[in-house]
Amino acid sequence: MLDTPTTFYERIGGFETVDRLVEAFYRNMDNFPQAREIRAMHAEDLTATRAVLKTYLAEWLGGPKNYSAKKGHPRLRMRHAHLRIGPAERDAWLLCMNAALEEAIADADARGRIGEDLAKLADWMRNDPQNPHDQRH
Repeated sequence: MLDTPTTFYERIGGFETVDRLVEAFYRNMDNFPQAREIRAMHAEDLTATRAVLKTYLAEWLGGPKNYSAKKGHPRLRMRHAHLRIGPAERDAWLLCMNAALEEAIADADARGRIGEDLAKLADWMRNDPQNPHDQRH
């Protein structure tokens, strides 16, 4: 009998887990002193921002394609181009996200693989002159 392939979205518990992940992420951003600068990049009220990240991550993890249906292609770098994202901002974001992953996702293998993919995404988001992705192109 073949194993039925599942998405990370299904494997981690679907939207309930994505919801916990995003709530933990923004709580970390509010509470971690190292995240003060990236928190200042956001509006005081994070209600809309939380909803967008939940929809994006759900789709990114293999869940419903609601983000694309509503907003089209993510174009993450374009949507964040007005912000300075260098190594310090990337690292602060990853600090908050990695702690949220630890809190929200019980499956250690899935958590590790998702964390690796998010680290690549966070590094790609850098818009500083030293971004290795841009130097190759």
